[in-house]
Amino acid sequence: MGNLLKVLTCTELEQGPNFFLDFENAQPTGGEREVWNQVNAVLQESESILSGLQAYKGAGQEIKEAIQNPNDFMHQERAWNSVCPLVIKLKKFYSFSLRLEEALQSLLETLTCPPFTPTQHLEREQALAKQFAEILHFTLRFDELKMRIPAIQNDFSYYRRTISRNRINNMNLDIESEVNNEMANRMSLFYAEATPMLKTLSNATTNFVTENKTRPLENTTDCLSTMASICKVMLETPEYSSRFSSEETLLFCMRVMVGVIILYDHVHPNGAFNKSSKIDMKGCIKVLKEQPTDNVEGLLNALKFTTKHLNEESTPKSIRTMLQ
Repeated sequence: MGNLLKVLTCTELEQGPNFFLDFENAQPTGGEREVWNQVNAVLQESESILSGLQAYKGAGQEIKEAIQNPNDFMHQERAWNSVCPLVIKLKKFYSFSLRLEEALQSLLETLTCPPFTPTQHLEREQALAKQFAEILHFTLRFDELKMRIPAIQNDFSYYRRTISRNRINNMNLDIESEVNNEMANRMSLFYAEATPMLKTLSNATTNFVTENKTRPLENTTDCLSTMASICKVMLETPEYSSRFSSEETLLFCMRVMVGVIILYDHVHPNGAFNKSSKIDMKGCIKVLKEQPTDNVEGLLNALKFTTKHLNEESTPKSIRTMLQ
């Protein structure tokens, strides 16, 4: 993704040193290989998950006809036979979110462990940093698509209503071996979120910090803030952005930047918008607003509606104004 990019974080500008982060060609070293292989096995499926979501058509017409003709068995059967394969597909997406959660925690485990600082980790383990970015890129793409498909929740609601009614009537339902009641409950909570994948990763990052009390919180938050700085520099510096070979590279950087900001805001006690934040929020928002509206509307909405601290009093008014 682009050529080697020189990245200067705020602290490094004061201290002098800098490093290069290769988002395109980074290959795992021997020490990275085990974690890289685990995460790569998950990431290899990400494009097929996105393709499946993009192709999701829903069973709206069949459901509508079944509701309008409650005593017509043919309409009921047609709706049920249309919804069941869709529910299996939704289960696949949900199951993938659990694997993505594990992959993210494996990367955090490696990128925040002593004795190295997060900045040193990102410099030394660039292949893992690239995978971290790819997980966030996938997550925001998935959520952007999901928000445009209201059929998902409509289909799943119909499925749950119908299966409850059929269970009362003691009907034998083969699909319950695939999606039992517990799984349906978890899937329902997942798809009720406006941005379900991002919510999954936010929870995973928060849980990682909670479960690793011996590891300083700064190890995780500095990893996230450094990633945000990397992406901001890539986007705002003509020397770098002019090297991008496609618009998709710009979108990649924007999605990753927004993703790490949201994770930082959920994990850091004071959030990403506070004056003490290590993320230059004004700079990040400015960079987004300079892009075509169609490319950034969903990302700006993600900052507005999926962050935790934006509307707190400690957030400077100027930042809130920028996001209105």
